[in-house]
Parts: sequence; structure tokens; C-alpha cells
Amino acid sequence: MKSIKVMVVDDSAVVRQVVAGLLDASPDIEVIAAVADPLLAIERLKLQWPDVIVLDVEMPRMDGLTFLRKIMQERPTPVVICSTLTEKGAKTTLEALAAGAVAIITKPKLGLKQFLHDSSNDLVSTVRGAARANVRRLALRTGVPLVAPPPKNTADVILMAQSGKAMTQTTERLVAIGTSTGGTQALEEVLTALPRVSPGIVIVQHMPEKFTAAFAARLNSLCEITVKEAENNDRIVPGQALIAPGGRHLLIKRSGAQYFVEVLDGPLVNRHRPSVDVMFRSAAKSAGSNALGVIMTGMGDDGAAGLLEMRTAGARTVAQDEASCVVFGMPKEAIKRGGVERTVALSAMAQEILKQQ
Repeated sequence: MKSIKVMVVDDSAVVRQVVAGLLDASPDIEVIAAVADPLLAIERLKLQWPDVIVLDVEMPRMDGLTFLRKIMQERPTPVVICSTLTEKGAKTTLEALAAGAVAIITKPKLGLKQFLHDSSNDLVSTVRGAARANVRRLALRTGVPLVAPPPKNTADVILMAQSGKAMTQTTERLVAIGTSTGGTQALEEVLTALPRVSPGIVIVQHMPEKFTAAFAARLNSLCEITVKEAENNDRIVPGQALIAPGGRHLLIKRSGAQYFVEVLDGPLVNRHRPSVDVMFRSAAKSAGSNALGVIMTGMGDDGAAGLLEMRTAGARTVAQDEASCVVFGMPKEAIKRGGVERTVALSAMAQEILKQQ
């Protein structure tokens, strides 16, 4: 029996037809409406409210961002943004995530119909994940893209596991944060609470390429610390957070008593690039007890194995608690595997990070 009811709002007839058809083909999803703009959607919502809305951003009569804000004020609902992947559109899409959207489906300008068919599994899994999002948290602070291509490699394809004893302590400290669904707003809450004098931070947030630079710039404008998209050989320094670029893995390396990042291509790990497991494993190998590992809201299990490796190497490890997560998947799996030393609310995460100084 169909259980997840979906509304598609997109001014492209091709997108409406293909997306609705692909979702309806799933036994647990029912598309109850596919309309060309938000004004038509508002009329349709009077008849039946969906569990998930798939929403374009740039549309006639009313833009998707305005419509999204109206939805989140009236009746918070999981919204998946269906956006063209462009540098120009990244800022607007990030505004949509900040306003309460829970995921991004990226679509090209050319070959759209074939792309959607090729990405049908990702589309269905994204809608399913959105349907499980914590709507109470969505009403407060939510939003992150959900990227789940088919392969599920382990971190071994990028970096072999730690062998021998963990790195001895030095005066240099760092914090490694991994997050996914719900993470853009969770990171904003944590990073804006940090003073200028804070430990060096590296972050993997599951997000498509072209979006991470705009995301980092937005956070940088809000925070006392410096936030930037990581570049190869950037040093990890106090008062700065480096965000892994979308589409590339981030590794923590050590040179003498200093830490820096390596940004590189490679296979998907846990269906993601960047992968939290890859970053956490590199932290275990290069930093050991000098690191704090933090796993926050997100769907799936990326980071669970890596966080256990960090804890085994002597690092402190922390997970966001269930009540403050949009999706408790990643923290829950890390707890289950024994990688989490303690669990804290999102509101207490900044203070936990400051203990690393």
C-alpha cells in the first residue's frame, strides 16, 4: 500500500512528467499532484497535504524560496529541492536549505530526461529519506543535500586503516566534524556559537560540488571564525574551519607538529564523495589523541566506522543526540558500533568543541 504522498512543483513539463512517473513506480510512493508553479500548488494543498514536496527554485508567478518559507510557517513539511547544478544557482539553493529544505536533487540543463531516468534510484531514496526527517527540527533548523549514488566502498579505497600505535600528543589540536541530512543548519548553529579563538576544524558535509564554496562563504559571513572551502595543502589552524569541497575527499595529514589537509579525487566511499569515513580515518592515523571526532545529523552510516577508529586511536568522540537531529541515522550507527564516547545536544556542541583547545 502506498504510504509516502508526494507533490511535485516544477515549471518544466518534462520534469513533472518524468519525476512523477519515476516516483509513482515505487510501491511505497504516491504522487498526489504535479503542478507548474507555487500558486497552483497552494490551491492543491487545500485539498490534500503531501508528506514530501519536490520543489524547483526558479519558477514563474512565485519563486520556490518564497513558497518554501510559506510552507514552513504554515505547516512544516519535508521539502526536496530539485535544482539545476550551477554556480549561479548555488546561493539561492543554499537559501532554500536555510529556509527549511531537507535535501537537494541536482539536475542538468541538457539531457534532463535521460539524467532523471539514470538517477531514479537516487531520486526515490532521497524522497524516502526526506519522509523520515524530523519535522519538528525542520521547523527550527534543517537542510542538507542527500547524495546516494549506487557504489558503497569503504575508506580502504582511499586510505588504509591505522596500524601500530596512535600519534603521540602535541600542542596542536583539531576537530573533525561529519554530517549529512540536516547538517547545513546544524553546522550554522555550532559554528556561529564559536568565538574567534577556537580549535582548528575540518568538516565533511555531504553536498554536491559547486555548492560547498557558496556554503562556506555564507557561514564565513555569519561566524567569528573564518570558514572556507578547503584547498589542497591548507593548514589546519585555530580560528578556522575548512569544509571539504563537494565531489572530492578530504584527508588530514601531519607535517612535524602541524596539520594540513589533502584534497583529492577518488571512488565514492559509503556512496559519498567527500566521505566522513575517509576524513575520520585520516584523523585517526595522523592526529590520534590530538583530535576530537564529532558526528552529527545525517542519513546512513558514513562516519560510523571512522569514528570508532578515531576512538581506538585515543581521540575524544562525540555524537549529536537524537532529539536535536533531523535524521538520527549516522549518530545512531556510530553509537551502535561503539565509536561514541558521549552524546550531547546540538546546543551544547560548541562548548564540547572548545574543550579541545
